[in-house]
Amino acid sequence: MLRNVAIWILAIVITLASAVYQRLTGPTYPVEGEAEVAGSPISYELLRSHGGPGDQPVTLNVPDGTVSGTLVWRRYKTDDLWTRQELVRIDDNLSGTLPHQPPAGKLEYHVELTKDGETLMIPEDENIVTRFKGDVPATVLIPHVLLMFLAMLISTRAGLEALARGRRLKLYAFLAAALILVGGMVYGPVVQKYAFDAYWTGFPLGMDLTDNKTLISMVMWVIALVAVWRSARPRWWVFAASVVTLVIFMIPHSLHGSELQYKKGTQYSLRLIDT
Repeated sequence: MLRNVAIWILAIVITLASAVYQRLTGPTYPVEGEAEVAGSPISYELLRSHGGPGDQPVTLNVPDGTVSGTLVWRRYKTDDLWTRQELVRIDDNLSGTLPHQPPAGKLEYHVELTKDGETLMIPEDENIVTRFKGDVPATVLIPHVLLMFLAMLISTRAGLEALARGRRLKLYAFLAAALILVGGMVYGPVVQKYAFDAYWTGFPLGMDLTDNKTLISMVMWVIALVAVWRSARPRWWVFAASVVTLVIFMIPHSLHGSELQYKKGTQYSLRLIDT
């Protein structure tokens, strides 16, 4: 009993740690920081993803009322001229908006703050790239997130069961495969459709990394399930599926995702591979 509890605790810790790592290293995690311009302190949290029909807000905390700011942006991977928009002061904040884009459309932007002839660019070294997406209903998003988290947990638990030579290998292997099937292969494309107007942009249609991660994990667990019922030593197949699933799902979410290919003027097309 204590041994089983210890294994579950280890599985939960590994799953939570991998989820936090994925979240913090992902390309949609906000750019946060603090800086100074002419001795005036500022703090900011600049978004790299925006869902829904409205414009994307850009807000910096700048208590010094003598500091002014400009939002500078253009469509990503285009030769568009940079658009400059003066930030508006609201109490201690300087605020602006980035114009709404079609699903999977991206803008690159930065902020310039000025005081007493000194100008600070945020971020200092490169522009921030933000991706727009459609609004995903909670009735679709919440089950997808919960099922994928449970899939990761049970997958990890199955791998630990294989190492421990436990008796519930078949049960955990079946549950892991079922959760990935429903959460990733059923709910995943529905979320993708709402967010980026395409059900599937992975192999063989494209190289969307999120879709391909799910596909690889699904294939590995199908192989593991076959091994559980037919192989003389199934635990190594289950362990391999668990490790592969853990590794690929630690890859930041939305990395190499669907991206809108802007053309001349306002024309665009959905590109199924990102860089």
